Amino acid sequence: MSLSPENPGTAQIAKPDLNRRTVLKRASALGLLAVPAVGLLEACATSGGSTPSDQSTGGAKSSDNPLGVDPAAGVEVVIFAGGYGDAYATKYHVPLYQKAFPKAKVTESSTQDIQGTLQPRFSGGNPPDVVDNSGTKFMDFGALIQDNQLQDLTDLLNAPSVDDASKTVKDTLVDGTVEVGTYSGKPYVMNYVFTVYGIWYNAKLFQTKGWTVPTTWADFKTLLDKIHAAGITPYGYAGANASYYQYYVLMTSAAKIGGADILKNIDNLEDGAWMDPAVKQSAAAWAEIGAKYSDKAFLGLKHTDVQLKQDQDQVAFYPSGNWLENEQKDSTPPTFNYAMMPVPSVTTSDKLDASSVMAVAGEPFIVAAKGKNPKGGMEYLRRMLSKEGAKDFTTATGSLTSVAHASDGMSLSPGLTSSSDALSKAKSAFYFRFDGWYKDLDTECRAATNELFYQGGTADHFCQRMQAKADAIKKDKSITKFTR
Repeated sequence: MSLSPENPGTAQIAKPDLNRRTVLKRASALGLLAVPAVGLLEACATSGGSTPSDQSTGGAKSSDNPLGVDPAAGVEVVIFAGGYGDAYATKYHVPLYQKAFPKAKVTESSTQDIQGTLQPRFSGGNPPDVVDNSGTKFMDFGALIQDNQLQDLTDLLNAPSVDDASKTVKDTLVDGTVEVGTYSGKPYVMNYVFTVYGIWYNAKLFQTKGWTVPTTWADFKTLLDKIHAAGITPYGYAGANASYYQYYVLMTSAAKIGGADILKNIDNLEDGAWMDPAVKQSAAAWAEIGAKYSDKAFLGLKHTDVQLKQDQDQVAFYPSGNWLENEQKDSTPPTFNYAMMPVPSVTTSDKLDASSVMAVAGEPFIVAAKGKNPKGGMEYLRRMLSKEGAKDFTTATGSLTSVAHASDGMSLSPGLTSSSDALSKAKSAFYFRFDGWYKDLDTECRAATNELFYQGGTADHFCQRMQAKADAIKKDKSITKFTR
């Protein structure tokens, strides 16, 4: 949420001409599926094993307790301390669970290093029950699944929803949410936040300068020249930990140039997928932006450093998802109004319209199969997925959830209104999943993107580097493969 000029600590209320129903209706019409918008880290070292002897066996099932949770068993929750913070958990979601089960103690903590903090606990057989497995340093989903560490969420999805017993939890979710958390036919991940990706800017600055949001690459570069002449760095991202923000944009351009099947082929490790002319053309276009219109010093900066520069109008364009506005709410001045534009068309013959966007259900939550209370972990998610839990999240973070229609009637902040409007106008929406499937491919793409954008890399080398890594993963029989 952006800050109000009258009260810098409160959310500015917008008056959007659309609501959650409009956005979701559009997303459904597009046949939208989504993907966790995160990369991967090292795999857990454990393998399959027996159920811990101290694991809760549950309690009696009832209409209020359809999963059969032990009402006195505690639940431990660990939240990624990123753009959404963890106030939504401490202020809203933990109390929701404790209201339903007053005898249960819910322990919540947060960290920016999920993998470093929790991998030893998963390896040691003492994981927390619920984990927001997000951020730059988070655990490898494929490895967790391969090691039988994740709870199958089928019982959760088939359980009656908190708000309407005639509907299952699955029935209440945005189309594609379940599918994108499904691996080898089983749902292991609940992606809670509905995110639209694009390029962000200060709408007030653009209005003052008389700058028009571009839809073509020629207009984009012309505007970047004007911005540079005004003494502002035209475009940038943080290379130290947010290079995936930029490679999402690069993949978006590739999909627009050559069609969404480009991304599907990459996900499926198809031979030569990274060598597709559309990928190479996108890489070349963005390499030029990095060489001419950015600051190579950003290579060593963290995301909040570059985002603060944008808040201070030192950087005009910044690639991100719509968590950005909330993440920066404490440093956004009254002179700054977040707005998002779709990535401009690279060519005049792009297969997808300039309005097309990448839109995803992200912020992946998991339940530990070997935790002390996996049934309680699933029930915690069921409470989060209630309309009250979803609205509370939107209130706390200024972001939409994957619960359909949960924010109908709510006023949205300027940035969220802008990104939601972009989705509602999009003629197509798309996604990719390789970043959530193959840790090494995600890691390689981050490094290759930094090289391309900030270190003088070429499009040919980018494509060759990525193809080599994809080929190595495809040949490695120890890595579980996924397809779509």
